[in-house]
Amino acid sequence: MSVKAAKHARELLLKEYRAVLSTHSKKWPGFPFGSVVPYCLDQAGRPLILISRIAQHTHNLQMDGKCSLLIGERGVDDIQAAGRLTLLAEALLVEDVDAIADAAERYYRYFPDSRDYHIVHDFDFWVLEPVQWRYIGGFGDIHWLGADSVPLANPFVGEVERGMVGHMNSDHATAVAHYVELAGLPDDAAPELAGIDTEGFHLRIGQALHWLPFPAPCGDPGEVRQALVQLAHAEVWPGNEVIQV
Repeated sequence: MSVKAAKHARELLLKEYRAVLSTHSKKWPGFPFGSVVPYCLDQAGRPLILISRIAQHTHNLQMDGKCSLLIGERGVDDIQAAGRLTLLAEALLVEDVDAIADAAERYYRYFPDSRDYHIVHDFDFWVLEPVQWRYIGGFGDIHWLGADSVPLANPFVGEVERGMVGHMNSDHATAVAHYVELAGLPDDAAPELAGIDTEGFHLRIGQALHWLPFPAPCGDPGEVRQALVQLAHAEVWPGNEVIQV
């Protein structure tokens, strides 16, 4: 297993937030059924989706939880040379009341409009438990990766992340705007932090999400604070490793 390939696969998983979910068709047995879903990652680093109980893909998952999620790199001219990641997974319905609340709290920050239809229109959270990953970084850069090689647990999910995100959005809007400028991201809407992980953070600008890496991995809130302060005073992104979308 290539550690470098696993890291690149995880960065693609973090950078994107829309994917093609393929399930086994209940209506047409033997045929795959593809649909588009937004996602964010849960505390274990697994894709978390919110889908309607009446949707075809939900009926399919209720029959057979085996599925795949295809994530493709956006904004490229040659799709054959672009990065892409396929996850083979078992879809698991989130049923525990506390787990649903935790999932909703994070998911709403990424997709605020989902709050209404989750409550009103009978949507449920599902997590995709990895079985295997297939990462293609371009021509000749092809890897099968083990189930546990790509996801990275996020120790901040929950109260700690909520506090850090809320503090940055309410008290440090100027710094957040500087991150946008530093990364060359669109400035057509007010940016907000949506989430923080050990390797970087997500900004939400309008309906779009953008993941930006820290100068170095952060293991605790103190290191996150140091990284955000460093970026707030930087003239260029440290290491020039910004993943832009």
